[in-house]
Amino acid sequence: MPRHVYIDYNATTPIREEVKETLEAAYDLFGNASSMHASGRIARARIEEARASVGRLIGAPALSIMWTSGGSESNNTVFQTMRERANDQKNEIITTAIEHPCVLNSAKFLQSLGFTVHFLPVDSTGNIKWDIFESLLNEKTLCVSVMTANNEIGTIQDIKAVTRKAKEYGAFVHTDAVQAVGKIPVNVEELGVDYLTLSAHKLYGPKGVGALYVKKGAPLLPLVHGGHQEDGKRAGTYNNAGIIGFGKAAECAVHDIPYYGSTVLALRNKLRDGLSGAIPTIKINGHPTDVLPNTLNISFPGAEGESILLAMDLIGIEASTGSACASGSLDPSHVLLAIGSGAENAHGSIRFSLGKYTTHEDIEYIIESVPPIIARLRSMSTLTS
Repeated sequence: MPRHVYIDYNATTPIREEVKETLEAAYDLFGNASSMHASGRIARARIEEARASVGRLIGAPALSIMWTSGGSESNNTVFQTMRERANDQKNEIITTAIEHPCVLNSAKFLQSLGFTVHFLPVDSTGNIKWDIFESLLNEKTLCVSVMTANNEIGTIQDIKAVTRKAKEYGAFVHTDAVQAVGKIPVNVEELGVDYLTLSAHKLYGPKGVGALYVKKGAPLLPLVHGGHQEDGKRAGTYNNAGIIGFGKAAECAVHDIPYYGSTVLALRNKLRDGLSGAIPTIKINGHPTDVLPNTLNISFPGAEGESILLAMDLIGIEASTGSACASGSLDPSHVLLAIGSGAENAHGSIRFSLGKYTTHEDIEYIIESVPPIIARLRSMSTLTS
């Protein structure tokens, strides 16, 4: 059997052992956390402990954390809040051309309702074009939404500077930090944002649970109406196990950040240098230094991305062509198109995203195995490199 190498951690992460143990114990906490009896109170206490753990991960007070079903719900909640918050004086939205689809489509929905939405372009490294950003800001700017780090190319934005400029015009600031939290230091007090999105399954926690940081005083309107849960801001019976598992994952993630900044970064660079040295005419996408320590996006001109993925999968290497939410689409990556890659390069790109269980042996296997795949596909291709 071929070696199994999972290198798609930006799509999702395996549940770590500490979280598995926590989940197993949490499944016995069947009480409804909104009930006043002992079983309910025990469940509620554990949920509040988890809230505090998630808050500590991003430097936020526990009460500023609201539970959701994941990053998409958190992001949609912010945009729907802006929909209700808008008036004749404040009705413009600024976001970027490289956001996750749940942000882009939320922004496009507001645009369909008559909002003025600016999709901020980025440069060839994925950084926002600051001159254009500053020219778009005005007294009618209601909200600025810029992701902390891109899920496909890993480029990290200067959110602190984004917030500082946006606040000069009284705008709310939201950042989708799903890919950044747990890999690099993220502190909401330092960033100054009003809203920040995070998700458990990117942190070696369970799927189907996320959180939204809401700064004290920032408006928030319910996306889900119903009962009194989350101070009336998000109705629905609490997902005890998922939330408690998220809390444990967040507790562990605090200690993972230095590991990402040293060991994982070194493995990423080893993979980059190994493939660059063995395969001619490739292009590394994203910022050369302001990039997530685990993310490596490479274009292989003359080879088609899906063919590369299938060939790698046959020998046990699991990677991605971009966002997992866009899988199944034949359209080229909107992120790569936004940074100026042509359609061919965009179609021939692979995202390798490393994690805490990636080993030196995994990287060596990829460096050994991928060059023959690219050579074979290029020899069969009618594309010109």
